[in-house]
Amino acid sequence: MRALEGVKIADFSWVGAGPRATKDLADNGALVIKIESARRLDLGRRSPPFADSPKDYDGSAFFAQSNTSKKSVTLNLSDPRGVDLARQLVGWADVVVENFGPNYMERIGLGFETLRKIKPDIILASVSVAGRTGPMAGFRGYGNSAAAHSGHAALSGWPDRPPHMPPLAYGDVVAPMFATVAVLAALEYRSRTGRGQHLDISQIEPMVHVIADLFADPDAGKSGNADPVMAPHGVYRCKGDKWIAIAAETNAQWRSICTVLGLTPDTCFETAKGRIRHLQQLDQQVAQAIAARSRDDLIIELSQADVPVAAVQNGRDVFEDPELRAAGHVVPVQHPVLGTSMMPTPPMIFSQTPSAVSAAPCLGAHNDEVLSGILGLSAERLEELKTLGVVA
Repeated sequence: MRALEGVKIADFSWVGAGPRATKDLADNGALVIKIESARRLDLGRRSPPFADSPKDYDGSAFFAQSNTSKKSVTLNLSDPRGVDLARQLVGWADVVVENFGPNYMERIGLGFETLRKIKPDIILASVSVAGRTGPMAGFRGYGNSAAAHSGHAALSGWPDRPPHMPPLAYGDVVAPMFATVAVLAALEYRSRTGRGQHLDISQIEPMVHVIADLFADPDAGKSGNADPVMAPHGVYRCKGDKWIAIAAETNAQWRSICTVLGLTPDTCFETAKGRIRHLQQLDQQVAQAIAARSRDDLIIELSQADVPVAAVQNGRDVFEDPELRAAGHVVPVQHPVLGTSMMPTPPMIFSQTPSAVSAAPCLGAHNDEVLSGILGLSAERLEELKTLGVVA
């Protein structure tokens, strides 16, 4: 039995910020029904990489990784009959999740006040770039907008270069973690009080939260790979164009680095302050000594010398990493279009209620199961709604 079995979620979210939160809940046992439509296709289904053709909306690896363990139904929410079916799913659900633009849910008749009339103890989680309240409540954007507004872009990159955007919509990754916590807390609150609530999760605020300590010094600029205390602290190129990351916190660790690399310790490097003061010279000596060495051999030698060290891995390295594989962080999942694919599991291990990951759904794959099995539509009525374009 998984931890969240019995929890029912009507998931109206799309792209990344909402689906990643409901993925965590689904992988841990919640029954998540993803409400989508071929008429307004989830942008995640159009995001690369693809198994074959970009026109195959069931073949996106991005979508598959963000929507594991869910069921998919297709409803035309521009049709009142589609909205009525959505309301019935709200009556079934414990939680509703959405990340549409401002007031979209209200415009189609699925705002929080309407949902409360359908089910008084409903929990609605709304994820957006800047939140649903305050002076930026109507702001439209993506994760890169949140990266700029939260300070991430200004603090990323090298001191002598312009602000640098993260290589992905980082807000779409950070905000879902907070959304998951918020949903779990709201479920706990409802279990004690019988009351639901509306959860307002922005992307900007969680992104500020994860780097808040850096704002303690309002004049702090970009540091690149340098650290104000540790040196050496950075990444260095090894033989074969592979890279290694090293962080020396103590003088003893610095001496160990010198021993492993065959360096003669310079007196100006004896203390951390001296190493920071002469950082450019230090980095040049360390980089030159590392350049001719094997990354894998160095990792073993430096680790045995109690020096914090790690390989700099690319995406392929990570997915093939034997330690992550042994820990079960990625598991093979059979997908109808992608075939056998390695999918990430929740990054925590439950001793009594382990998670389980199944394939992301193809578009509308569970229409009959959900609309007939859960909502009780007759086979004749369901076929009629498909013909009318309501279930589409």
